[in-house]
Amino acid sequence: MTLASRLGRIIGLLGLAATLAACSAIKLGYNTLDDVAYWWLDSYVDFSDEQSPRAREDLTRLHQWHRVNELPRFASLLQSMEQLAPGNITGAQACTIFAQFRERLDALAARAEPAVVTLATGLTPEQVAHMERKYEKNNANFRKDWLLPAPGEQAQKRFEQFLERSEMVYGKLDEPQRAVLRRELQHSVFDPKSLLAERQRRQRDLVQTLRRLAGTPISLGDARTLLRGYLDRVRDPPDRAAHAYQHALINEGCATFAALHNSTNAAQRESAVRRLRAYQRDLQELAAQQ
Repeated sequence: MTLASRLGRIIGLLGLAATLAACSAIKLGYNTLDDVAYWWLDSYVDFSDEQSPRAREDLTRLHQWHRVNELPRFASLLQSMEQLAPGNITGAQACTIFAQFRERLDALAARAEPAVVTLATGLTPEQVAHMERKYEKNNANFRKDWLLPAPGEQAQKRFEQFLERSEMVYGKLDEPQRAVLRRELQHSVFDPKSLLAERQRRQRDLVQTLRRLAGTPISLGDARTLLRGYLDRVRDPPDRAAHAYQHALINEGCATFAALHNSTNAAQRESAVRRLRAYQRDLQELAAQQ
């Protein structure tokens, strides 16, 4: 359980930061992640002097649990990716890997549930309003980054993002491989307006949920039910069009990854194998740090 999408992002960071970093700098980032998570959350809820120590303690415990229990599992997933890297892959195989990573994040969310319920039920109406204002600022930045630029600028920005992430694994991509990436993105269902609309729906949902919890007596069981309901609506939007769009983006991402991977040459795939092995070593060393 998370403090909805805000804490959900921290949950994701705790897992994904351990797998998506470019080099051994992952170790420094992961070892300080509980501090980073605290300050990030504080920017949304503005912890009181009474809430701050408990929030730090809970994040530290969650971080340590993740180090011991989840990093070895992430290393195992990376090993599976390493075994696939030398050959071609399908979109379905890529989505299987994605689903396995998502399962690990779900496990972390479940572990975090008691702490999140305690935090959520202790928020004040003023803190919920602070979060709402933070959302407004974030949405303004999203509009500036993705809605104001012309379609051609949007497409180029997405291409550069995908290219940077891909070259972290494969090394420099050749022009024919960049053409594959451009072709896949050209036919994308990506729509900033739809993303913003779903983002705002989740934000309203979260704010309404937290207002039902903030400053009013409620049992822990009822609080868990409310927060779980919110998370269910994040994973599977109740609106059919939003639900279909979310799954279309996931499937499209898997297909794009497979198409790009299948365009790489032997040297680039060997580079991917080496980097995946390096990530595994980093995770194993991090897991051993008690």
